[in-house]
Order: sequence, then C-alpha cells, then structure tokens
Amino acid sequence: MPKGTPSPPTSAGSPSPEVVSAALSALQAELADERAARRATEAALCEAEAARQTAEARAARLEAENAQSAEQISRLEHLNKELPKALFGPRSEKLGEDERQLSFEEFWAAIAEAGGQPEADDQDQDEQAGGERCRRSPRGSRSGVRFGSHIDRREEVIEPDTIMCPFGCGEMTKIGEDRSERLDYEPAKFTVIETVRPRYACNKCKGGGVVQASAPASLVEGGLPTEALLAHVLIARYGDHLPLYRQSQIYERSGIEVHRATLATWVG
Repeated sequence: MPKGTPSPPTSAGSPSPEVVSAALSALQAELADERAARRATEAALCEAEAARQTAEARAARLEAENAQSAEQISRLEHLNKELPKALFGPRSEKLGEDERQLSFEEFWAAIAEAGGQPEADDQDQDEQAGGERCRRSPRGSRSGVRFGSHIDRREEVIEPDTIMCPFGCGEMTKIGEDRSERLDYEPAKFTVIETVRPRYACNKCKGGGVVQASAPASLVEGGLPTEALLAHVLIARYGDHLPLYRQSQIYERSGIEVHRATLATWVG
C-alpha cells in the first residue's frame, strides 16, 4: 500500500482495541475480587474448623474431669457412710487406737486426691503458749507444714553459667535474687535447704537482659519436701508399714509439725 494511504476501516459491529482492553481489565478485576472473596471464605472456614476442634477438645477434657469428679464424689460418699460405722458401730469398741487411726488414712488420702485442704487440729491452733513459735510457710500449697527456727539450714547458691554481658560491657551487676525453701531429711535430723538464684543485669546497657540460673528440678513441683524426704516417707509407709499419723508424731518429736493429711498428699 502506498505511503500516506489511510488504513481500511474496521468491519461494522467489531469492537475497537480500546474497548476490548477495557473489557479484559474489568474481567481481570472481577476475577481478582472473586479470588479475594474465596480466600476470605476459606480463611473463615479454617477459623471455624479450628474453633470447632478447640471446642471438642475442651468438651472432652471437661467430660473427663466430670467423670473423675464423679468418681471422687462417689468414693467420698462411701467413706462418709462407712465412717460412722467404724466409729460407733458394734466393732468400734473392739478397735484399738492404732486400728482406729488407720481407718482414717484412706479418708485423708481421698480428701487429698479431691484437692481439698484439711483443717488444722485444735491443738495445732492452740499450741503456741509455753513453747517457741513455729514458722509457718506462707504458701497455700504448704498448708499443714511448720518447722521451728532451731532446724538446721543449708544455703545453696546457684550461679548462672556466665555473668558477662553478651554485648561486651563486662561483668553484670547483681540486681536481686529468688529464694525458695525445701524441707530435707537426713538420718536423725532435718535440714531446711534454702535455694538462692541470683539475678544479674548489665548496668551499662539495656540490651543485655536479665541472667539467672534455672530452678532445680523437683518431684513435687513447687513443693516443700525433697526427694530424700519423700523417699523416707514412702519407705516408712509401705516398706516399714508405718502409718502416716505415726510418722507425723515422730516428726513432731524432732520439732517438725506435718499434718498426716499433708503426708497423704505427698505419698498420693
């Protein structure tokens, strides 16, 4: 075609390239919106499924807890029904003091398994005059355990592996410490182990954080007895057939007041 000759016009009814491009852009935008809506729907479905699984797990856990609670309630009701028979029944007059005390062992153990805290004896509440005031632990998990100030104490300091600032500022400064007490047993004497875990922080920069040694592992998490004391109680109870109330009396002669219900929680 010679130069300067105009291009032939498009056939009648055919859209122009601009119209086609605009239509494609509109379709692409609509497709992107549909994809975004589908992704939002899928995310909502995933959240709903996760919520359903969480609810099912919680329902299963609550059902197991209810079954356990029902079993404990049934056991306590049975013990509550049998207790008057053991105390006032025809055979109660034939039971000695030791046999009668043994009948309470299962009762205290059941209360401990149910998570209850036994009330202190009246003599424990009134036995303050005429003697040295015993030290009671402030923590609720140590209810029923008291020891006099004459009990030997051994302090164990657990230092971190390093107290050097990780940013090269030098040795960190001690800013505090955590103290915890555990009641230990040695042949013929008791010892209170006071564990100290100092905390260190850099006083030159704020990026070093706080360094502290980890707490030592324990059979009873956050509990007062050490492994040696638990082993002694268990061997005396099941190996030597020494009832818990007798062990409580033996410990009292050494200046340690431990309620037999507390011993039941340790061995249970």
